[in-house]
Amino acid sequence: MSSSRVVVIGAGPAGTRAAETLVAAGLRPVVVDEAPRSGGQIYRRQPQGFSRPLKKLYGFEADKAARLHETFDRLQDKVDYRPGTMVWGTEGGNLHLADRDGRQDVVAFDALILATGAVDRIVPFEGWTMPGVYTLGGAQIALKYQACLIGRNVALVGSGPLLYLVAYQYHRAGGKLAGIFDTTPLSRELAGLPRMAANPANTAKGLYYFAWLAAHGVPMLHGVSPVRAEGEGRVARLVLRDRTGRERTFACDAVATGYHVQSETQLADLLGCDFAFDARAGQWLPRQDEMGRSSVAGVYLAGDGASVRGADTAEATGTLAALACLEDQGLPRDAAARDQALQAMRRGSVFASALRDAFPFPEHLYENLADETILCRCEEVSVGTFRATLRDKGADEVNRAKAFCRVGMGRCQGRMCGASAARVAAQTLGVELASVGRLRGQAPVKPLPAAIQAEAGE
Repeated sequence: MSSSRVVVIGAGPAGTRAAETLVAAGLRPVVVDEAPRSGGQIYRRQPQGFSRPLKKLYGFEADKAARLHETFDRLQDKVDYRPGTMVWGTEGGNLHLADRDGRQDVVAFDALILATGAVDRIVPFEGWTMPGVYTLGGAQIALKYQACLIGRNVALVGSGPLLYLVAYQYHRAGGKLAGIFDTTPLSRELAGLPRMAANPANTAKGLYYFAWLAAHGVPMLHGVSPVRAEGEGRVARLVLRDRTGRERTFACDAVATGYHVQSETQLADLLGCDFAFDARAGQWLPRQDEMGRSSVAGVYLAGDGASVRGADTAEATGTLAALACLEDQGLPRDAAARDQALQAMRRGSVFASALRDAFPFPEHLYENLADETILCRCEEVSVGTFRATLRDKGADEVNRAKAFCRVGMGRCQGRMCGASAARVAAQTLGVELASVGRLRGQAPVKPLPAAIQAEAGE
């Protein structure tokens, strides 16, 4: 067995396949995962003691979820598994860890596979910080992990496949939907169907969700723009502007919103990986080759944390990253597995590109944001304050603006507001999105448990 210490961060589809490949080659990797159980977001497991059928939890993906869970369960005695543990910083060849009970650890590594996944991509609108407004991912976690709905009459607003998947899951679970409000015109989505034939199975599932929801009478509007969430202490109404420009109000007691997802790249940033602006994704992403090698020797990228391409592609990239790690250490690797994973990754990349074309990110929503709209909820920085900072302080990129007005300095470290801040900056300054840069990652990349902060303050 090799003495090389390889750490895998994340135990979703990419992390699981990476760990499986490393174990098959005779290594005992460390697997660090923030969740209490493996599976990632898409295959998030229900808590211990819950026994809902997998079909109810994962629908068409139940068999895939079961296979992935079974794979990781078989690996548990062959890996150093750290569930419920966060990597909050790096220093040299060490990772700084913290678990949910406030215990800290430092783990040295010779090689590192980042399978950090993705987070919701949102667009702020007036009232989006009101109680009762969630991200689509948050609504899905409540259903999968906590077996509850976020409301009795839920409005879903955004764009992308997740919008219809969450709607389908909520309706199947007995929830009432005030409506599905899609910012993408239906004609644009239909025009993208031929290119999505690169993955006929996933395309068929998406069409099924759409048809099923329509058949069950769920209201749907396309080409809308969210205006504001209203209510007294909690959301009670969602106001939209339809494609004709008319404002329409829909009663609801909860809102779930989101526009695809964006890669979690903070750890790659701390590790010194080179980044490049990906115009199609609208995000700065760490550079990588087809095998997942980053610009930093010994650091590999896999799954949606490197580039959002879905769960199937994440599994393939997890395998590729592990094979690249083995090759770079002079260890045997499976050439057939490499070729198979490369083919799957390439197919997935084509499909992901088609999805982005069919469900484009709604850049236009930033044009009409009211100055009073909260941009950075952690630091309560408004869109107007941020615009004034850009105009009056000579801040021509987001990190400079951050220094003046604290946008992105809060608990989420810009994960929720960074992308929107960049878009507001680009529109305010009249420049291309790439030219305003990105918020740089800083440790701790996520909020530390209170026990650790109290210890540090002693």
